[in-house]
Amino acid sequence: MTSSAVTPARGEWRPAAVGPVARVAVDVPLAHLDRPFDYRVPAHLDADARPGVRVRVRFAGRALDGYLLERVADSEHEGRLAWIDKVVSPEPALSAEVAALCRVVADRYAGVFADVARLAVPPRHARVEKEVPRRREPAAPAAPDPTGWGRYPRGPALLDALAGGRAAHAVWQALPGERWADRLAEAAAATAGAGRGALLVVPDQRDVDAVVAACAALLGEDAVVALTAELGPAERYRRWLAVRRGTVRVVVGTRSAAFAPVADPGLLVVWDDGDDLHAEPRAPYPHVRDVLVLRAHAAGAALLVGGYARTAEAQLLVESGWAREVVADRAGVRSAMPRVVALGETDSHLTRDPDARAARLPHVAFEAARAALDAGRPVLVQVPRGGYVPWLSCGSCREAARCRHCAGPLGLRRGDDTGDPADRDGAGAAGSVASPHCRWCGRPDPAFRCAACGSRRLRAGVVGSGRTAEELGRAFPGVPVRTSGGGAAVLARVSAGPALVVATPGAEPPADGGYGAALLLDGWAMLSRPDLRVGEETLRRWLAATALVVPHTDGGRVVITADAALPGVQALVRWDPAGHAAAELASRAEVGFPPAVRMAAVEGVPASVAHVVDEVLAALPDVEVLGPVEIEPPHGPPPDPAGGDPVRERTLLRVPRAQGRALAAALHAAQAARTARKAADPARVRLDPAEIG
Repeated sequence: MTSSAVTPARGEWRPAAVGPVARVAVDVPLAHLDRPFDYRVPAHLDADARPGVRVRVRFAGRALDGYLLERVADSEHEGRLAWIDKVVSPEPALSAEVAALCRVVADRYAGVFADVARLAVPPRHARVEKEVPRRREPAAPAAPDPTGWGRYPRGPALLDALAGGRAAHAVWQALPGERWADRLAEAAAATAGAGRGALLVVPDQRDVDAVVAACAALLGEDAVVALTAELGPAERYRRWLAVRRGTVRVVVGTRSAAFAPVADPGLLVVWDDGDDLHAEPRAPYPHVRDVLVLRAHAAGAALLVGGYARTAEAQLLVESGWAREVVADRAGVRSAMPRVVALGETDSHLTRDPDARAARLPHVAFEAARAALDAGRPVLVQVPRGGYVPWLSCGSCREAARCRHCAGPLGLRRGDDTGDPADRDGAGAAGSVASPHCRWCGRPDPAFRCAACGSRRLRAGVVGSGRTAEELGRAFPGVPVRTSGGGAAVLARVSAGPALVVATPGAEPPADGGYGAALLLDGWAMLSRPDLRVGEETLRRWLAATALVVPHTDGGRVVITADAALPGVQALVRWDPAGHAAAELASRAEVGFPPAVRMAAVEGVPASVAHVVDEVLAALPDVEVLGPVEIEPPHGPPPDPAGGDPVRERTLLRVPRAQGRALAAALHAAQAARTARKAADPARVRLDPAEIG
């Protein structure tokens, strides 16, 4: 589209009179080209070539798309500049605030601007752009009812800060049974009342629907919009345009909505930041929480990190003084939570059921389920998600098997995983299963001995939701059994009445009136997964299920089949996610893992990994190196070296938090050196990866 009726011939082009030089972010995902490039603005495109528009330019002999970032009078480039060939659309797609955010996120994660911009701006739909936008004149929102937030001593102060347009930073621990979507809607309404925008990011579509309904009830349907991938390209772009044009000021969405171009953002919210759906699976792999922290800092907006659980990263925000915690007092917690029972909590449990520690469904769990069913309420049964990769744990106490050098998870080398790990006695004798090795630093451990109980036996495996449903159907004849997740459809909601609902973590449907009981099975399996965040993640799953149960004053009970002495179990029994997060952060600081430090995972073929590591060490000699260790590819079957398939390795690099920017810059420079010389085998770099297994 041009500003004149007739486009002059290319040989007759003349530069624009004002701001003849445009700085363009060309869509080139190569690290050594990760910078703006200068182009001349022809006079016939002067009116349309505004900051933020999509343009087409010639780059290395090809026509490529890009974003016009700014226009200036002069260029530092020596030589003749190329022209901007075309303004793809006069619609400013990339706001200055989002463009700056993309740059900061790329720098933090050792990525490139083009990759982040691709996450931030959806593909263009010309037909949607030509539609006449519907005028929205939302009424001024009424002041939200402070009763709900009044259950938290600092809750009313948070609402007052949002209503006053102040940049409050808070970490909120929701009470069991809390109508958390209503609380977020009230926070958004307070922000909208101050004339500023609100952005609320939740893990999945079910959460989006709940928050949108709550916001619409307070602000009206025209005042809130949902941005999710499920909408389809055209509808998503239509809604995104409404936000970009400033006709909607309250946005609710999933992961990519963290970059939504909300005008004058006053409140940024991430709910349940420990959910792995908040971690972007595409380069440079940013996390929603970190994106919103960076955005809040740059835009002067309030930030609310909420959830039933608390991550170590959120705890770091509190301990650093950057955020204040919003929690209920102990009396409020006790009155809202159900009665939680763990194995071996009292001697009477073991006296009545001596095999309780070994049984998958002990007697106390049967009692709780039967009491809830007799009271006419459904029972929630949570089982570990099917499809976990095999891991090794102690064959006696089921404690995770870990490396004595770096505390990484023990596994079996590729090609040596035949047989049953439970048959291995730790001696590594011929004819037995191969000796385990560390999946982080690669050291073998032929003489494994459990640090908890001293046993030398290993085991693996977990029972899935299908078999659990069959077992419960036989144990409670005549009671309907429903499954959610684990290969079955995720239920949206469960009606009141006696029923057994078997769900995998994250797929637990709310029940009308609440569940009468919850049985959290195979706690040992969830705690034994070889992952850095296993304790934090397991507690998060338990808290989410427990929050669906009615309070103990209404007979609500939760039975967890895990040892009562475990820290995560004790945090659940007391409903103390803040205390558990503080202990988790302290333990990670002691052993040197994120967020106490900055860590990078470099993955690829051995030569690529070695080159990146060498480049980083040349720039930062004090970087600590763990590995390399052989890993499986992200998708597909393991490579077969005998058949010519390349072996993949991973090396971990870690530095103190103060050197985090320097590590990211060194990794970016290493990747730039590789792309500049057109290295054949790519190396994947992830900063502070969500999973290290």
